[in-house]
Amino acid sequence: MTGQVRTVDGRVAGRRGQATRQKLLDCLREMLGTSPYRDVKVIDVARMAGTSPATFYQYFPDVEGAVLEIADDMAKDGAGLKDLVADKSWVGKAGYQTAEELVDGFLSFWRDNEAILRVVTLGAAEGDKRFFKIRMKILNAVTNSLTDSLKAMQASGKADKSVSAPAVAGSLVAMLAAVAEHQKGFDSWGVKAKELGPNLALLVYLGMTGKKPPK
Repeated sequence: MTGQVRTVDGRVAGRRGQATRQKLLDCLREMLGTSPYRDVKVIDVARMAGTSPATFYQYFPDVEGAVLEIADDMAKDGAGLKDLVADKSWVGKAGYQTAEELVDGFLSFWRDNEAILRVVTLGAAEGDKRFFKIRMKILNAVTNSLTDSLKAMQASGKADKSVSAPAVAGSLVAMLAAVAEHQKGFDSWGVKAKELGPNLALLVYLGMTGKKPPK
């Protein structure tokens, strides 16, 4: 990593500087999990990391800049969600297993990154193009893979050719994202956590194949 990280003024950070920078990011991530985004201050992050605001500003212009760093790293991990779909079968029991794995992986990713994704979603909703781009990078990874899978099924006669593959894929991913963001709220509707995944997988399978899953 040495030589890959730079300070705000362009200087290359050494190992100690990189460690300090990473600690600041780790503390910020932790604080976002317990405090509203707009309540997080530089002085609080620095204090938690055992350093000073001046040190924070060596690496980040402000809290938002540091949040974007965390979000960018998360988006790189999120791009791997496409592997849950790419080159996977959607036929029969194997297809339903693909739907289950996609749902489980998607919901798990959202739970693991809940705090930063909440900030990204808020920023995107408010029209911040930087946060919007990060959010779409994650969602597009899955949408494009589902689109390719559905087009392949249509070409082989295994799916209805009259439907728009991008529209179906985009709608399914939008549904997954909405459900993922509301995971904690389902309990108030009488939905048990263990019921959510299987029923969501059913909807994904139906959307992709137009068929009921095999028993």
